Amino acid sequence: MATSAESQDNVAEYTVSELSGALKRTVEDAYGYVRVRGEISGYRGPHSSGHCYFALKDDKAKIDAIIWRGVFGKLRFRPEEGMEVVASGKLTTYPGRSSYQIVIESLEPAGAGALMALLEERKRKLAAEGLFGEDRKRPLPFLPAVIGVVTSPTGAVIRDILHRLADRFPRHVLVWPVRVQGETSAREVAAAIAGFNAISPGGPVPRPDLLIVARGGGSIEELWSFNEEEVVRAAAASAIPLISAVGHETDWTLLDLVADCRAPTPTAAAEMAVPVRLELIAATDDLARRARAGSLRYLGERRAALRSAARALPRLTELLALPRQRFDIAAGLLGRALIANTTGHRTRLDRVSGRLAPALAANAHAVRVRFARCAARLAPAVHRARIRHEGARIADLAARAARALSQQIARRHDRLEARAGLLASLSYENVLRRGYALVRDAKGAMLKRAAAVAPGAKIELEFADGRLKATADGPAAPASPSGAQSAPATGKAKPAGQGSLF
Repeated sequence: MATSAESQDNVAEYTVSELSGALKRTVEDAYGYVRVRGEISGYRGPHSSGHCYFALKDDKAKIDAIIWRGVFGKLRFRPEEGMEVVASGKLTTYPGRSSYQIVIESLEPAGAGALMALLEERKRKLAAEGLFGEDRKRPLPFLPAVIGVVTSPTGAVIRDILHRLADRFPRHVLVWPVRVQGETSAREVAAAIAGFNAISPGGPVPRPDLLIVARGGGSIEELWSFNEEEVVRAAAASAIPLISAVGHETDWTLLDLVADCRAPTPTAAAEMAVPVRLELIAATDDLARRARAGSLRYLGERRAALRSAARALPRLTELLALPRQRFDIAAGLLGRALIANTTGHRTRLDRVSGRLAPALAANAHAVRVRFARCAARLAPAVHRARIRHEGARIADLAARAARALSQQIARRHDRLEARAGLLASLSYENVLRRGYALVRDAKGAMLKRAAAVAPGAKIELEFADGRLKATADGPAAPASPSGAQSAPATGKAKPAGQGSLF
């Protein structure tokens, strides 16, 4: 018993802090860097400090875990409750609670199955928000003047896109260089999409009419950047139509679901972006040839109809034969009718003059008396002053009337010119002379909306110099924006002003 007591007295004493420090050094020396597989438990997101505190567990044990703020910002994906992961880091202890914990430096899902489960969960979440709805997708511009490409500037993808665009229809291309895999890839791709949308129209850098986000094929881990929420939300918020060309035909990402159009390969994205220039020229020539043939055929039909109508009209001699005959008969009767009319009037005059002779003799004296009285009243001396007064008054009124008339004519002339100018500015014919056309249906009624025209309907186009008949083929694709740069005539030439990246 004495020996046992002496041996216990010889054991070194430690304070709690010394023992905790010794255990900490022992654990860190023995397990300096470890990889631990387990299920995330108790994850509530980053703390207010930016650090993350949770636990890793399996069916028998549990260990506390920490992700410092600087490491959390570099993770390829965000931890989620219940996710099975493989954590790599340093094992250490926390003396304040006498517990051990792992300080995580990298985190990855436990195998492709876990990544697919995470991908499906994220897909369901974003679909519930309506980001993948078909009603949100917009049609691609028919012939974009400027195309923005988000991809790596050193890979084969950008070469394939540029070569395909040069073969089909050379366009001005803006490349936003990004990393297409790695820790910062998702952030760079999202920033590139937002950056293209932030370009002001008409500025020193042209704003793209179409965006292409492109990357070559790879595994699900290599394509994971294009499954991140920040990339999906940036594509959904883009005001510029976007084509997703990530991976090969069998690969798919969440960016494919939110994009306005998904291309199986980057080369196919270039083919979707622009039509073939030679095919457009051939189609335009064919339409022009058909329009000329239709015009000639229409004029021929109208000319034949006019000739047929002219043959059905009676000759001029036939139209004038009956009136000419009636005129000749009337001319023959006119001489005898004048003689008979004159004789009748002479007879009536003789009868009336015989009855008026006595009355004229009786009234002659009275007429002379009345004439003398009137002559006295109308003597020049009596009315000369009045005539002068009235003459002056009439002259004044005439001058005033002339001034008033000239003023009235000037005012009416000004009003007429103003209304003539207003009429000219409001006249639809003035609008037609500026290059517009007026569309009418087969009944002559004016058409104001494209929705009112059914495919195959006959319509009439009125231009400033005449009218044309036409047939509606159906809704047309949106026209390219004004100010589009003209393309070179050769198929292999680069667009004007486009420098080489290589």
